[in-house]
Amino acid sequence: MSTERLNPPELSPPAGFSHAVVATGTRVVFLAGQTALDTDGKVVGESLPEQFERALANLLTALRAAGGTTADLARVTVYATDVADYRAHAAELGRVWRRLAGRDYPAMAVVGAVRLWDERALVELDGFAVLA
Repeated sequence: MSTERLNPPELSPPAGFSHAVVATGTRVVFLAGQTALDTDGKVVGESLPEQFERALANLLTALRAAGGTTADLARVTVYATDVADYRAHAAELGRVWRRLAGRDYPAMAVVGAVRLWDERALVELDGFAVLA
């Protein structure tokens, strides 16, 4: 698989995402929404950063199970129940992302959600990857 991350100078400088990702490969992996569920199906973490870390780890676990790596991620969508809280923690969330997923950022979006499937969940991540 090969990816090319495009960030045209005509757009604002990206911080923690790429404006476009061109992915070439033979296998597309669609990753279901992941929240901060533990192996017992319970949401863990009280704060948004704690839940974000677990949700991202869960997403990456699903990706690895499909044979992918973080470099294969082409798109991730983040659903947050409180976008202002997400923005307030953006620097910390960025550090979590870099620690778990590195600096090859996929195309990303953050979407405000009234609530998620589990009422305790503050954040959910889904996405897709392209593998060789």
